[in-house]
Amino acid sequence: MSIPKSLVKLIDGLSRLPGIGSKTAQRLAFYILRSSKQYTDSLIRSITDVKATIRFCEQCNNLSENKLCDICSDPRRDKNIICIVEEPNDIIAIEKMGQFNGRYFCLMGALSPLDNIGPEELKIDKLIELIKTEKIKETVIATDSDQEGETTALYLSKILKPLKVKLTRIAFGLPVGSNIEYADQATLIKAFEGRREVY
Repeated sequence: MSIPKSLVKLIDGLSRLPGIGSKTAQRLAFYILRSSKQYTDSLIRSITDVKATIRFCEQCNNLSENKLCDICSDPRRDKNIICIVEEPNDIIAIEKMGQFNGRYFCLMGALSPLDNIGPEELKIDKLIELIKTEKIKETVIATDSDQEGETTALYLSKILKPLKVKLTRIAFGLPVGSNIEYADQATLIKAFEGRREVY
C-alpha cells in the first residue's frame, strides 16, 4: 500500500519530535487524520500561536508572552534568592511542587565539551550581571544530576564564589543521571529541603 505524500510528510514531521519514534508518529498522524476539522484547525492555531507569541523573559529566560515572565513580575516572590536551572521546563517542574518562592534564572543548556557547548553558549554572563545588580543573597544551583549538569554546577560554584553570594546546590534524592523535569513532586521537595551550601 502506498501512503499519500502529505501523510508521509506529517509522519516524518512528528517523528522528529523528542521521544516520538516512527511507530508513535504514524499512530499520531492517523489520529490527526481521523479527527474532526475543528480539532485539527484548533491544533494548528495553537502551534502557530505558540510560535508567534512565546518569547524568553528578558530577566530570567523563562517562557513568557511579555517582556517579563509571570514569576519575575510577581511582587510576592522573594527577589533575593535565585534558582539556576538548565531549561524552562525545569522551572515548570519546580513550580509544580509549590515550595520555592524565589526567582529563577535559566541557563538555556548545560556545559558539554563533547557537544561544543562552553560557557559562551550559555547565559552565564547575564546571570553574573543579574547577581551583581540585584544584590542577590542566595543562588540555588538546580542543574540536572547527569555529567553535564554536575559539570555546570561545579563551574558555576567557581565563578560565583567571588561574588560573595551564598551558593547552595539542591540535594539529590534524584537518581544520578536523571533530569529534573521528570522528577516527581515529593522527590523535588526533598531535594530543595536538603539543599547544601557549595564550598
